[in-house]
Amino acid sequence: MAYRTVLVGTDGSASSFRAVSAAASLAAATRATLVLTCAYIPMRESSRAAAADVLGDLAYKVSGSTPADDALRAAREHAVAAGATDIVLAAEEGDAVDVLVKLADRHRADLLVVGNRGLNSLAGRLLGSVPSNVSHRASCDVLIVHTTSGR
Repeated sequence: MAYRTVLVGTDGSASSFRAVSAAASLAAATRATLVLTCAYIPMRESSRAAAADVLGDLAYKVSGSTPADDALRAAREHAVAAGATDIVLAAEEGDAVDVLVKLADRHRADLLVVGNRGLNSLAGRLLGSVPSNVSHRASCDVLIVHTTSGR
């Protein structure tokens, strides 16, 4: 099966960039569109005001979707380095699992790629991890990339 659209989630962490690189390599090999996705939860006004006091002119970096946009720009560099050429960026407000599943449907993704972070943690076993929940809810193939040791 050749994938036409591959969607991958990133949170800007090193482990998520390993998932991005794997997804980008696969997208490059199949000439698929790569959709880089980052979910975010906006800061409450009180937190934003406190950050603005500390950060001054750099306060914009923690407001709205700016942190997610920054993560996506960094992820794009990893994707290009891995050979992807047709890249779409999508920052969306909401819970990571909800956003990944919704955007996979919206972009008609054939494959949704996530890292394995959280699968082997106690919190992941008790509360449910992003990779586990995505694999149960997605309406397309899901690839869980080994990005962390899980210990």
